Amino acid sequence: MAATIKVTNPATGELIQEVKADTEEEIHLALRRGHESFRKWSKTNAHERSRLLKLWSKKIQEHKDDLAKIMTMESGKPLHESLGEVDYATSYIDWYAEEAKRLYGRTIPANTESKRIIVSRQPVGLVAAITPWNFPAAMMTRKAAPALAAGCTFVVKPAEDTPLTTMKLIELAHEAGIPADVIQCVNGYGSEVGKIFTESKYVRKITFTGSTPVGKLLIRDSASTVKHVSMELGGHAPVIVAHDADIDLAVEQTIASKFRNAGQTCICANRVLVHESIVEEFAEKLTKEVKKLKVGNGLEKGTQIGPVINEKGFNKIVSQVNDAISKGAEVLCGNKYNANREKGYFFVYPTVLKNVNENMKIMQEETFGPILPITTFQELEEAVNIANSTPYGLAAYFFTNDYRTGIYLHEHLDFGIIGWNDGSPSAAHAPFGGMKESGIGREGGVEGIEPYLETKYLSIGGIYK
Repeated sequence: MAATIKVTNPATGELIQEVKADTEEEIHLALRRGHESFRKWSKTNAHERSRLLKLWSKKIQEHKDDLAKIMTMESGKPLHESLGEVDYATSYIDWYAEEAKRLYGRTIPANTESKRIIVSRQPVGLVAAITPWNFPAAMMTRKAAPALAAGCTFVVKPAEDTPLTTMKLIELAHEAGIPADVIQCVNGYGSEVGKIFTESKYVRKITFTGSTPVGKLLIRDSASTVKHVSMELGGHAPVIVAHDADIDLAVEQTIASKFRNAGQTCICANRVLVHESIVEEFAEKLTKEVKKLKVGNGLEKGTQIGPVINEKGFNKIVSQVNDAISKGAEVLCGNKYNANREKGYFFVYPTVLKNVNENMKIMQEETFGPILPITTFQELEEAVNIANSTPYGLAAYFFTNDYRTGIYLHEHLDFGIIGWNDGSPSAAHAPFGGMKESGIGREGGVEGIEPYLETKYLSIGGIYK
């Protein structure tokens, strides 16, 4: 493993900090410590675990401004988005602090008078998490909070691009009183650390947010030790705008979904399918609003679109746009760049494409950038077929004021998260996750703690009648 990881500001290319990469021996030691601390932590009563989680949340809020600045510097997202993410991150801790006290078992009526049947829940063990760069705070707490609430111990490897936010969160967890071996951070490169996690005899569960190909590798490599896995993987979210939609609302919510974090979210709008009778009005209004978005350094006041995270992401965006244009797409706005490969910063101006079709890469591949392609449909069935045509099934959105259209789309779209006249459906108290190749399991809501629990069945015989 490399000795250090260089963390740079994607808005300027400047070095922020060099972070020590943990050696293989250090990672193994962290896993062993997490395993050994599991016995005591799992027996800590639920009310105490809840109390410590609440203290952690309070600590994070006390350092909200510092955390947000760190997040913006290493991820590039606008500062107001980073501040919002800190709140989003603590909402998961607050939610699961309460769920810790509601992990109920049950009794089952036996089929004979001399027996009693009891079902109880217990934590799975040490959890190893791998988190993404685009939401370095929220994706970490969305995993850590239910794990700790359930009584699991937790080791996280943050993305190499954005480790500083996670390191600060771990530091605050320890300040809040959560034991050092109960929640830990290790730093390194995904392919190397992932292999250590999946092969470790100490790890009982892998939880990952990231690309589908990497998720498949983790699932495969976890099979030899039959680890539990939770996977929140890639998406390619469609937006369907029906003929009766409130166009102004559809424009507003589509922009909110697409351009958050410069389009670098797994549930952001990736394909906009508009009924042919309203496409001209929709495209005109959308383009007008998109042109108003301000591109710049996330630390500068008024910035709405920051840089893309790195050169690899930038190259993919440019490739998709060029492919679409070469195949007949019309550029309504954007297709402008401010990039410096030598210094290491890459800005993509918000771009709207019209007349796209399913032969273009942008309609088949997830786009992690501020590019919005528009196509049309005539019948709802056609829109559903286009929406469902990829292997992904994470999030989808539709806009209609007709309940019949809404029910039809809800029942026929193969996606785990659906927004009806809503471009921002995520919430700590609701289950988040995908269908098909977009993942396994759910995060958030009462469903989000289930993957961290085992079910134990006890049958008691010889009861006196």
